[in-house]
Amino acid sequence: MSEESRPIPASFSEEQLHMLFELISDGIWDWNANTGYVYRNSGWYSMLGYASHSMANTVLTWEGVIHPEDYPRVMEHFEAYIDQRAERYLVEYRCLCQDGSYLWVEDRGYIIARNDDGTVARMLGAHRNIDAGKRLVAELQLKNQSLETLVAEHTRELSWVNQQLQCQLDENRELAERDALTRVANRYRLEQALQQACERAQRFRQPLALIAMDVDDFKPINDRYGHVRGDAALIQVVETLRGCLREQDLLARWGGDEFVMVLPQTSLAEALEVAAQLRRAMAKVEPVEEYALSLSYGVVVRQDGESQHELLARADEALYRAKGAGKDAISE
Repeated sequence: MSEESRPIPASFSEEQLHMLFELISDGIWDWNANTGYVYRNSGWYSMLGYASHSMANTVLTWEGVIHPEDYPRVMEHFEAYIDQRAERYLVEYRCLCQDGSYLWVEDRGYIIARNDDGTVARMLGAHRNIDAGKRLVAELQLKNQSLETLVAEHTRELSWVNQQLQCQLDENRELAERDALTRVANRYRLEQALQQACERAQRFRQPLALIAMDVDDFKPINDRYGHVRGDAALIQVVETLRGCLREQDLLARWGGDEFVMVLPQTSLAEALEVAAQLRRAMAKVEPVEEYALSLSYGVVVRQDGESQHELLARADEALYRAKGAGKDAISE
């Protein structure tokens, strides 16, 4: 039997195993892929400066601390291992600490159980603090340069320039990813976020729901009362929808008077309840003269292997059915 698939001795209960993990100073993690539960010992929290067991026991916590620049590389290693394209999972990357700094860790993991269909059932691993070694290498590289004073001065200058450039990049990214009128995510941002959400849902076998929405009778409002009044109506719609968003949800303007809401880790039943909540909230909005501000809703949940384009197409079809059923309707 390979090391990666060697089971934990039956004499160890789950509670005893986790008690043992608490005695280990390194950051130990235990992922139950079938339930989505991830146990992390106190050493993991201490290493990154967080209060012990203060974060959600899900893979999203792990994803959330990985440095954005390292994330694609880490996921590539992770997927190659769980898909049995690589013999081991061992990768170095930066993790976000509680104080906002980043710490270099070595992440090593082993699959200890697979399901009958070959998918991962359980995986154990450890995060080891290698930050001091990484920093020492960086310092030695600087000392090897003949003009240390000049390099230090240039480094400070470059740091200031980089800060200014980063501020400009952040500002440009904000402008590029938000709708100019409503200030929610635009189509470009939606396509990026939805692709990532589909990849995450496929990787961790989590549900992902989508709600496509269209304002009823929007064209008559524009035609009769002008685009200024129509724009104000769209802003009012967005403010109402935004009030129903959960922390993990994304609201985007798909185009014109059509909006899309991305609902990670959400089943069809839960997404239908969100749509009903949106519908109730919109019912309280003041009408535009004789036109009530209502929406039609197309609700779908992602199917296994489905791409973001296929998911969006099904949501649009559901929205079309809702429009056909009359105003202020929900269809799946």
